[in-house]
Amino acid sequence: MTPHSVLAQPLKLRNGITLKNRLLKSAMSEALGTRDGAATPELTRLYQAWAQGGIGLCITGNVMVDLRARGEPGNVVIEDERHLGALQAWAQAATEQGTQCWVQLNHPGKQAPRGLNRETVAPSAVPFRPDMQAFFSTPRTLEDAEVHALVQRFATAAGIVKKAGFSGVQIHGAHGYLVSQFLSPLHNTRDDDWGGTPEKRRHFVLQVYQAMRAVVGPKFPIGIKLNSADFQRGGFTEEESLDTVRALANAGIDLIEISGGTYEAPVMTGVGSKAAPTKESTRQREAYFLEFAEKARKAVTTPLVVTGGFRTAQGMAQAIESGAVDMVGIARIMAIEPDVPLRLLAGKPALQTVKPITTGIKAIDRLGLLEISWYTGQLKRIGRGERTKPKESGLWVFAKQAFHMALAGKKKRKPTKLRAN
Repeated sequence: MTPHSVLAQPLKLRNGITLKNRLLKSAMSEALGTRDGAATPELTRLYQAWAQGGIGLCITGNVMVDLRARGEPGNVVIEDERHLGALQAWAQAATEQGTQCWVQLNHPGKQAPRGLNRETVAPSAVPFRPDMQAFFSTPRTLEDAEVHALVQRFATAAGIVKKAGFSGVQIHGAHGYLVSQFLSPLHNTRDDDWGGTPEKRRHFVLQVYQAMRAVVGPKFPIGIKLNSADFQRGGFTEEESLDTVRALANAGIDLIEISGGTYEAPVMTGVGSKAAPTKESTRQREAYFLEFAEKARKAVTTPLVVTGGFRTAQGMAQAIESGAVDMVGIARIMAIEPDVPLRLLAGKPALQTVKPITTGIKAIDRLGLLEISWYTGQLKRIGRGERTKPKESGLWVFAKQAFHMALAGKKKRKPTKLRAN
């Protein structure tokens, strides 16, 4: 089979849902929600562009389940049905032309910028590494009742996602957010029902899945994005990840997307990544996490996806034909070339090339946060109906971001004048 014919094959999930091709748009942060967490017309326009661009399965950027716990400004938040109309408009556009669109549900835990929320909470009060503590506060340890309440928040949000007309949900269990924190012995030092052993650290994600399933029923797809490892000393290991994959598969999860890393070890960006291929034979296979996927495939039959590193249709098709994965995830290319699936499915190469976004300032580039800002800016352009800027300077984006942050801080410090009633 030709590479494009491999990618064009439909994929039937075990719940009976069929995805029209093997291309998955992995989650990227759009930051296009309103201050109170509602979806916007810009989000609708962005996801309509992706649906019309030929993607088979589109995963939204992280949608938070608690307005008090946002991961960044502009997050959409689903706590109740107050913004159901906006969600329905978003879902309708995102599912055009037979596209599946799943909402990625998330809670940041400790991984929320300092000052964004009134407080940060996490499984345990473990601070960030010293050079990042100026950006992230040390979290407060969640109480047992609060953990149970968070499980229900995920379930409630999943039910609203289904009611809005989206095709499924994805649990964000990767990249150092709350679910990932519960799984990691580095970030979860609890000794109660939620931590202390690998089995207890998995308890939270399994409870979230089971609570969601009870609300949405057996036919509505639930997937997860899961770290292959944290790539931090003392963190979540490949062995623990494989055990988590087995547990989720046994519970009935419909799709597992494999990634890796956290804000402290941002291997998912490929910049200085320990997951990036080092052997030439491995590098030719393109994907960062394909070797772990091969191990996971031996453990489960649940459909698997790998996101990160794919550059060509040939590399994507080889990953699928190897049997290690059932779909391939692409993300950053979709932010600069939203209709790239149509080109790949037609046997044509992408017009754009994904390259590391850097400023040339090592202390900034090492944090990995510039990548998020740069690509978020591209998504906002698509949302406004504008053309993307694939060659935009990373240093320029950082300078603009620093200026706006300084301006916002100045406004915040400005005293408020008293007015007579």
